[in-house]
Amino acid sequence: MKHAIRLLAIDIDGTLLDPNFQISAANLAALRRAHAAGVEIVLGTGRRHAFALPIAEQLGFDLWLISSNGAVTKSSQGESFHRDLLPVATARSLVAGMDRFRGNLVITFDKEEKGALVLERMDELTQSIQRWLEKNIHFLEFVIPVERALVADPIQMMFCGTVARMREALDQLADSKAAKDVTVLRTQYDHRDLCIVDVLNQGCSKGHALARWATHRGYARAEVMAIGDNYNDLEMLEFAGLPVLMGNASNELKQNGWRVTLPNDQSGVAVAIEELIDL
Repeated sequence: MKHAIRLLAIDIDGTLLDPNFQISAANLAALRRAHAAGVEIVLGTGRRHAFALPIAEQLGFDLWLISSNGAVTKSSQGESFHRDLLPVATARSLVAGMDRFRGNLVITFDKEEKGALVLERMDELTQSIQRWLEKNIHFLEFVIPVERALVADPIQMMFCGTVARMREALDQLADSKAAKDVTVLRTQYDHRDLCIVDVLNQGCSKGHALARWATHRGYARAEVMAIGDNYNDLEMLEFAGLPVLMGNASNELKQNGWRVTLPNDQSGVAVAIEELIDL
């Protein structure tokens, strides 16, 4: 059965991109066909806007990006729609409460220059996200202690490490004084033993941002389709009238009963578009 979809929200890593971090020819063709047919395409990603923009530009048409897991909604042309920043007082409280995870911490600010990403050191991070660090090297700034950088509201705090290490971080976050004031989102890649824990303002997620954008554009939930593969996509998938999970998603996520398309190494996005959207 095909559906009358007007808004398609797609995650980037593990969904739109294949395991080599490329957009397949099939995915690209399907997205361009959907766009030409009048379906609005939105990218919803944990990446910050500047790091997601080169992916968006490959699609060949203007679109909006929900970046930093819902904290920033901005067009590929730089027009801003919404920001949901983490209060600086909350960020300071979290840093103090997460003292033993300073080596796993990166703080993101809404600017496109050195200091957009602030950390104390990278020895623990290079074990997990070396490629990401290399690609963002011009935006990194080392500040010791990291609290010295917290003079304005950041976009988010991010802890990265092994699955076991981040399980400990999640437990400590749950026990922190600021737990009630934040949203904690997890992105996990078991095959890489990598877990990313994002800490954002309370009520901030891809799902909240997608709902806000759909309302702004006048789309009903039944007209919204979302495709994702990870835990940080849950709220986005829950909002969409037509949620689709990638075949490479974990078995735990597949228990939600959502439609499952092919994995990202088999152009699962293209298959979902062709099978489910009435173009």
